[in-house]
Parts: sequence; structure tokens; C-alpha cells
Amino acid sequence: MTSDSIDIINAFALLTNFVILPALSYGSQLALGALAVTLVYSVLRFSNFAQGDSMAFGTMIVILLTGFMISRGWTISGIPTALLVIPIAIVFTSMYLLTMDRLIYRHYRKIKAKSITIVMSSIGVMFVTGGIVRFVLGATAQKFEDGERFIFSVREFKAYTGLEQGIAFKTSQFLTITIAFLLVAFVFYFLQKTKTGKAMRAYSDNKELALLSGIDPDKMVQITWLLVAALTTIAGALYGLDKGFRTSTISFITLTNFCLCHCRRYWLSNWGNCRCFLSCIF
Repeated sequence: MTSDSIDIINAFALLTNFVILPALSYGSQLALGALAVTLVYSVLRFSNFAQGDSMAFGTMIVILLTGFMISRGWTISGIPTALLVIPIAIVFTSMYLLTMDRLIYRHYRKIKAKSITIVMSSIGVMFVTGGIVRFVLGATAQKFEDGERFIFSVREFKAYTGLEQGIAFKTSQFLTITIAFLLVAFVFYFLQKTKTGKAMRAYSDNKELALLSGIDPDKMVQITWLLVAALTTIAGALYGLDKGFRTSTISFITLTNFCLCHCRRYWLSNWGNCRCFLSCIF
């Protein structure tokens, strides 16, 4: 190859290492949080300002369980322990979100309060949740990654390709991008193909007509919160593995999620989830 071609390849490798891979990873983390915001807005009809602190709560559970398992030596070589405890963290986060719904949001749905009233209550939940996380973990940064850090390092890439510029592919980046695409595909399939997903779509489109069709509204609400808990916990854990965890930083992700879920009304369409996911990444 000519020197010009090699320079272009080196430039692309540099761009990939410092721009493309970090952007794909961060965008995937934001996309999962934005999908959770979208679900709440579309089904429960309010903007959930507690989303960022709910992510922090799920990540807090992951950090505590990860520390416990590492202290006991319950680890698998090469695999981040945080990945193993995510299912348990989802259960705890689901219980917390369902409890908040039972204590707070359910009342406002019964009295058919205006959307802005529920939004204000979600801000209260945001402060309570953030306070719990800060009380348990404190305000200092938390690192909880273990296992292999890189799929391949810059040095290994340079030795294999012979290029001047290298690419480092972190394990957290690989997990983030892979899991995000799998989750988006799952949510798409669930909403479009399953009976429960179609019932959620009907409930979102026309609540009164859905009730006349025999759809249980409480079940729809519970399933929505379970999906939100799963997306939220996984997004927070992946963000923490990739960049570390700091309560103040992850709480502000709420604003980013709201900016990125602009296509919230299209999540029921055939390509709605894909459009939302791709817009969040890019």
C-alpha cells in the first residue's frame, strides 16, 4: 500500500480509538436510559425525572453485591463480577420502583391528576432516591470493575497490524454495545410480537378502549416498571463499569435521557425503538 493509504488507515484507527468506540459505548448507555424514560412517558403518561437517580439506585445495588461477592471470592476469571449480579440488582430495583409506584404514583392515577402533578411528584422521588444512594455510598467515586480490562490493547493491535496508531477495545465497551443491541431487539420483539406487548400498546393508545377490551391496567403498569427497572439497572451498571460511578454525575443523566427520547411517541411503530436507539447513539 502507498504511504497515503497507510496514513488514512492510521487516521481512521486514531478516530476509532478516541471517538467512535467511546461514542458507541456512551450512546448505548444513554439509549437504554432513554428507552426507560420513553416507556414511562408512553404508558404512564408522565415525564419521570427520577430516571437518573433510579439508575444510581440500581448501580448502588450492583456495587454492593459486587463488593460482597469479591470479598467472598465468588468470582469467575475474566468476567466482570458486576455482570453476574445484575439480575439480582434488577429484582431489588424492581421492588423499589414498584413500591414508589404503590405509595406515590398510584394515588395520582386514581384521582386522574394532571401530568404536571405527577411530574412534580417524580421530582420528589428523585430527591429521595438520590438521598438514599448518597447515604449508602457517599459522594466519592466508586470503581467496581474486575476481570479482563481489554479485549485487545493498543500494543496488541499495533503488533498485529503493524500500524503506527492503535485501537484499544475495552471489555466494558464490548459488553455495553452488545448488551444494548440485544436489549433493544428484545424490547422491539416484546412490544410487537407478544400478547402482553400488544396489550401495552393498546393501553398506551387508548386507555378507556383498552379497559373495555378487558386489559388489566394494574398489570400493564407493573410490567412497565419491571421493564424500566431492567433497562435502568443495566444502563447504570454498564455506565459504572465503563466510566466509574459518581452519584452526582449519573443523576444528571436524566437531562440527557430527556433530550434523547424526542421520538417517544414513535416507540409503538415498527421501527420506533430502533430510531430512538440509533438517535441516542449518534
